[in-house]
Amino acid sequence: MGRQTWGKSAVGVVLAVAVVSGCGSSDGGDDAKPAAKAKTVSLEAATTKFQAAVEKFDTDGGCLEKAAGTCWGQMKAVMGPARTLRAAMHGAKGTGPEFWSQAYALINKMEKGIAVGEDQGATGENRPAVLGSAHELSRWLDAHPTA
Repeated sequence: MGRQTWGKSAVGVVLAVAVVSGCGSSDGGDDAKPAAKAKTVSLEAATTKFQAAVEKFDTDGGCLEKAAGTCWGQMKAVMGPARTLRAAMHGAKGTGPEFWSQAYALINKMEKGIAVGEDQGATGENRPAVLGSAHELSRWLDAHPTA
């Protein structure tokens, strides 16, 4: 008999906790925030930001050191805007995947280079994959304006 009473009490506590936890804030206010939407960037803004990152890389002198690990920061600085650009390309109206196929291929090549997780140096393969492809993509964007 004691086990049945304990079992009923435990079920009651679990149900009470489940009900209370699903009710929102305990202060009675209705200040729950809605889930944040993913920030969308216009294609024009994403293109400008990406090309500015490539230009900054160039004006800062590029990768001056040939040793491995000395260019990782610059590689990541170009990769971030490339990812934003890809997201903007996905949402672009009036152009389809066929139009963007070469741009997607260049960003994918950049992703493979950055996936190594470190700068392999001037004799490695990932600097050209990331930075060379970034420059190719910048030129492609100049040749294929969307606005």
